[in-house]
Amino acid sequence: MTHTAIIIGGGLHGLSTALHLARLSGWRVTVLERRHVGRHSSGINAGGVRRLGRDMAEVGLSMVAAEIWASLPALVGDDGGFRPSGQMKLAESDADMAALERRHDAMRAAGWTHEELIDATEARRLLPAMAPHIRGAMVVRDDGAANPMRTVMAFRRAVLAAGAEIIEGVSVHGIAPGLLVETDHGPMRADRVANCAGAWATGLAAGLGEHIPTTAKASMMMVTERLPPFCQPTVGSQSRALSFKQTEEGTVVIGGGHQGSNDLATETANVDFANLAHAARIAADIFPVVRNARIVRSWTGIEARTPDQIPVLGESRVLPGLFHSFGYSGHGFQLSPAAGAAMAELMARGATNLPIGAFSPARFAA
Repeated sequence: MTHTAIIIGGGLHGLSTALHLARLSGWRVTVLERRHVGRHSSGINAGGVRRLGRDMAEVGLSMVAAEIWASLPALVGDDGGFRPSGQMKLAESDADMAALERRHDAMRAAGWTHEELIDATEARRLLPAMAPHIRGAMVVRDDGAANPMRTVMAFRRAVLAAGAEIIEGVSVHGIAPGLLVETDHGPMRADRVANCAGAWATGLAAGLGEHIPTTAKASMMMVTERLPPFCQPTVGSQSRALSFKQTEEGTVVIGGGHQGSNDLATETANVDFANLAHAARIAADIFPVVRNARIVRSWTGIEARTPDQIPVLGESRVLPGLFHSFGYSGHGFQLSPAAGAAMAELMARGATNLPIGAFSPARFAA
């Protein structure tokens, strides 16, 4: 017997869900994407592949995802540009160092040992170019970064190879009882539907009377001219918003969640140059070597943020057979291979042993 599934949204979470489901016996899967795959946050994010600093509720799923990233070619035929060059969160003050120590103790108490607390000497060995005021750091040595669009395209190819269909240029206007997906190309019905529509997913849920609160965010990125090699890990700060990494080509990609403006109705986002300048100042404070580097490009995209900043992943409260996967709040890239596997199991079997209980849409029932 063949079952049908419609995946709404061609970002990484939609593609990962489609891939895992299409590889199960007896499923015919269709992905509907309004523009093109990876159009918004999936294709233009910082590419961080990190377990470092995760919300406690996300750590278990992130650990599963890390295992998949380590062997990504086995899943999608490409490593997505993933390089396990490490992730570090720097302490810029004694207060920062104390906060990292508390985090370290809490993680150990929970049984997690992948985050390592290091002193200033070891931090400087790993990052010789960092500013002298750094007091220490937390590090996960085999975290790293990947190329977002290369990863999206690898998943796209794998989805098609698995026999699923990807239809781009189709807008979904709503989901009706009976799992009828209303599109600008006419209605489509399926046995299961996945709402992976990113910043627009809340609106689809609201059309059914299901309240899942999110706000839209437009995190900005910028990239510098090529510089001599000076930084291998991906770097953040405990007390300031920073995502910093140097590519193999020598350019430096700087972000950290600094916000531009966005408009969901027109699907557009714009850079806020004052906020971008603030991000550049943080980077220069920590890495003086970039102080005079030229910025060659900046960009932003749109994604959904939940009030508790952890994702929504589970079956709808109001429409059986509809499943939600969105609201990854700026840190869903690394989770996507494992989150897609969890979604596929939920859709096909009604249950999963992957650790996603904290992400249930039911937490917003009140």
